[in-house]
Amino acid sequence: AMLRLRLLTWDVKDTLLRLRQPVGESYAAEARAHGVRVQPEALSRSFREAYGAQSRRFPNYGRGWGLSSQQWWDDVVKQTFRLSGVHEDGVLTLMAENLYRDFCSARNWELLPGASETLSRCCQRGFRMGVISNFDNRLEKVLSQCNLRHHFEFILTSEDAGFTKPDRRIFEKALRLSGVPPEQAAHVGDDYTRDYRAARAMGMHGFLLRAAGLGEELEVPPEHVLPSLSHLLTRIEK
Repeated sequence: AMLRLRLLTWDVKDTLLRLRQPVGESYAAEARAHGVRVQPEALSRSFREAYGAQSRRFPNYGRGWGLSSQQWWDDVVKQTFRLSGVHEDGVLTLMAENLYRDFCSARNWELLPGASETLSRCCQRGFRMGVISNFDNRLEKVLSQCNLRHHFEFILTSEDAGFTKPDRRIFEKALRLSGVPPEQAAHVGDDYTRDYRAARAMGMHGFLLRAAGLGEELEVPPEHVLPSLSHLLTRIEK
């Protein structure tokens, strides 16, 4: 039987959009513009360390800790460079400002295969659509710059909601915004715990975007797995 769905909610990073290059490459290019040479691999390692430490100290972009997401990211960028041996405050401040701005732009993001076509076809079929993403409030701008914003009724970020997936309250807030009961909604994402399992725990349907051979050990029925986004409508209409 065809699923009686009215609402589709979407994760963004690594579901609809992905970074064009590793973070270390973008940070190294910014450093070069200031005459500073740092290896991209070193910056990638430092970034993982700085991002992890900041997330543990001030979860969800500092929401509830009196930080703006811009201050939160400023600290991550500066600490990333410090861990890689760059300590000049003036340069650190400039690089942090530039990188915060640049990660809003389409220069740093590309669409996953089938993203644009799938979203258009879902809108044509009359599905209502929204975003549920563990992202800061730049997401509106990122989606606009990548020409995807118009597909969605609402963009719900974790910074905005005050909760991060897999917390059920961010999904509850999305359902409230749309006025659709969970059994008539499906969430699409690439993370088993934060997207698929969390949506199912809420009583929503779930679809997990997974490249072939990834995560075969997880308990996901094959009809819920999307080898690519273009499989979504055939799965829904089965």
